[in-house]
Amino acid sequence: MKPFNFLNAMSNKLARTLGSLKRLHTDESGQGMVEYLLIVALIALAATAGMTQVASYINSAFIRVGQKLGGYIS
Repeated sequence: MKPFNFLNAMSNKLARTLGSLKRLHTDESGQGMVEYLLIVALIALAATAGMTQVASYINSAFIRVGQKLGGYIS
């Protein structure tokens, strides 16, 4: 293989590779899904934190009701 042909072939491969990388860099087709998943994860985290607080309030309410009922029974 002549040196010129080798360099020309390498140049073509490099140009195709760089073109593919440029297309991948500018492709934003999956961006909406990632944003959607981040929002869902944030909502799940907030719901989990909120449910912990709600569970604590419900538990204390049952304890108070149990104490009132225990006062009437004994």
